[in-house]
Amino acid sequence: MKHLIFLDANIIVYALGKEHPLRNPCRKYLKKIKKGEITVVTNTEVLQEILHRYFSIRMSTRAEEAYIAMKTFCREIYPVTLNEVEKALALLKESPSINPRDAIHAATMLNNGIEKILSTDPHFDVVQGIERIAPGST
Repeated sequence: MKHLIFLDANIIVYALGKEHPLRNPCRKYLKKIKKGEITVVTNTEVLQEILHRYFSIRMSTRAEEAYIAMKTFCREIYPVTLNEVEKALALLKESPSINPRDAIHAATMLNNGIEKILSTDPHFDVVQGIERIAPGST
């Protein structure tokens, strides 16, 4: 089985968004996912982020499109449990520069043995045991 990569919400948001320097690099990664070149997973918090983002700006059609894309692309969607919240708290205490939402994602990854994340957020660079794949950086 291929190594699993955690897919962050911002990849979908940039890929579906307006013209931006990260739009095309994110789209290239989504094409790799569609072709099966990389295998991605995510967690329920990422799905919540997508719904929150688009519904808060009154883009319900885009919310559903992004939500379905995430569900389609991901081999597995991990739940966020008390174990992830406890681990996130520890990460926040170790690395105050990471935000709570990203700490939840990092905790999900660490609790499930996932070492890589596809994300534009540099917060993940400070988490020991996690390697970030940054679209547009290569």
